[in-house]
This record gives sequence, structure tokens and C-alpha cells, in this order.
Amino acid sequence: MTTPAVPQPAFWVGDILVWGRAILSPMDGFSDLPFRAMARRLGSAMSYTEFVNAIDVVNGAPHLDERLTFLEEERPLVFQVFDDDPGRLVEAVHILMPRQPDIIDINMGCSARTVASRGAGAGLLRTPDKIAAIFRRLSDEVDVPVTGKIRLGWDEDNLNYLDVARIVEDNGGQLLAVHGRTKEQAYRGQANWAAIAEIKAALKIPVIGNGDVKRVADIQRMINATGCDGVMIARGAIGNPWIFAGLDRDEVSDAQVRDTMLAHLDSMLDFYGEERGLILFRKHAARYITPYRLSKPQRELLLTAATPQDFLNLLDRIVLEQPQAA
Repeated sequence: MTTPAVPQPAFWVGDILVWGRAILSPMDGFSDLPFRAMARRLGSAMSYTEFVNAIDVVNGAPHLDERLTFLEEERPLVFQVFDDDPGRLVEAVHILMPRQPDIIDINMGCSARTVASRGAGAGLLRTPDKIAAIFRRLSDEVDVPVTGKIRLGWDEDNLNYLDVARIVEDNGGQLLAVHGRTKEQAYRGQANWAAIAEIKAALKIPVIGNGDVKRVADIQRMINATGCDGVMIARGAIGNPWIFAGLDRDEVSDAQVRDTMLAHLDSMLDFYGEERGLILFRKHAARYITPYRLSKPQRELLLTAATPQDFLNLLDRIVLEQPQAA
């Protein structure tokens, strides 16, 4: 596996020093323990869990352990939580604290209809009073830093990012991550880095930029353009975790691809079990093999392999005998 770049002290979240500026973004269905831990070893500066629903925490949903299990080497470790009810969200955080996260993060950026339409995730941007109540109570009641992740607003007619950013800081928030798109944009169009720069100029707490970081050079470009303290990488890291080690996908050799895929698959099998681990790995495998010139039948054969050994045999026979696209 690629050796990560030597980290440098970058910024503080409360009393927690973060080494490095590139951070794997929390992504539902992707930033599980196997992928987070691999990104961390390659150079990601922090680990954010997949977001958890406060309702599930309060009710004791059985899948929580899977989402919240982490390795000590991942620290600083951030639990990300979402809800539309401030009281229930605070209750959920208190339930989570015995698991010893380093930071609690409030999701105010998820654009999924099932989340935002109920007033959670990006839906919270429409109720700034709830945001103030959440941060005020959590900052008073828990002994770890409380942070948030936002979008720029609900849509282009409701860009309230500066008001929300100030509310987070004024009510005890210790860091703000900003995805430079609106809820209505989802992942379409271009991220507005100028808006991230406005937020950074307005706040004293650290600001992390997010959106349209696809290559190593984009990390420094965003820092230069916005002044942000760190950069979150989401879709740009799927199929290319080497970005945290300072490598673009077209700089990664076949041998590195194979070694990383095998290590990732092994960790998925260990964590989820053989059958489920292989199934869940397929979405990662599909991105890992994108640069290879495979026919549709070849892709389907690889991505529907019935056993890990079948997958490994096909990986060597189909993928690594093909040239990577320039």
C-alpha cells in the first residue's frame, strides 16, 4: 500500500490538534470502518463515521455498533449525528458519549429527500433557531468539541450560510465544514468556493471546505482560494484513496491497485463476514476498476463474483491484464 505523506500540524478543534489538511468526508454507505481506516493510514487527518439517526440511537437500533465501531488509530474520531428534534438529538449524543468519540458533529448538509424533507440534515438550514438550540445545549452539556457540517442553503433563493455559520460559532461550535452547494443542487453543478471563503473570513473557528476536490492539486487550490483550514474529500476518494497519500489515480501502478484492493477486501470480509463483505465491497471495486478498459460483460463478471477467491482470480485475469486508460 502507498506510504502516506508525513503529516504536519494543521489546526485545532477545541483542544484537539489535527495533523494534516486532507480529510475523508463522511459518506453514508461508504465511510465505514474498513474504508475510513484505510484512508486514515494513507494520510486522511481525521475519521468521521457515517451519520447516525438520533431516533435510532435513542431506540437502540441494532445496526449502530457497526456504524460506530472504530479503531484507536483513527483518532481524532468524529461521530456524526442527524435529527430535526433538538431535544432528541441532545439525548442521543448523551447516549453516545460512553463510546468515547473525540468530537460530535451535527449533520446539516445531507440533501437526501428522506432526511432533508423531515427537517433534518440540510433541512435544519431552514430552522436556524433549532441549530442555535442544538449547539448551545451540546456545547454546555458534553465535554468534547461540537462541530457541524452545512451546505450553503436550501436553494439559490435561500443562501443563509453566513447566518448559520455565525450561529454555530456563537453557540459554541468548534469547527464548521462547508459543502459549497445548496440542498437543491445535491451533487450537481459546480461547488461555490467563494462562499466557503466568505465563511472562513467571517469566523474565528476552523473552517473545512468540501466540494469538487478530485485531484491532489485541488486540495491546495481550495486552500488558496478559500483560506480554509482543511479540505474534505468525498466522491473524489472513492476508488482513489491514494489521494490522501498525495497521488492522483493516474499515478497509481497496477501493483498498488491490486495491493490496496486486496487489503480493502480483506478488511471488509473481516468486518462484515465473507458473504456480506464481498457484496458491500462491490461498490468500491466498481470505482477501483474504472480506469481499466473492460467490456460490460467483463465488469459484470468481476462485480458478481460469488466468492472472494473467484473475485481475486478474475481481478488478476481480467483487470490487471488490461491497460489503464490515460
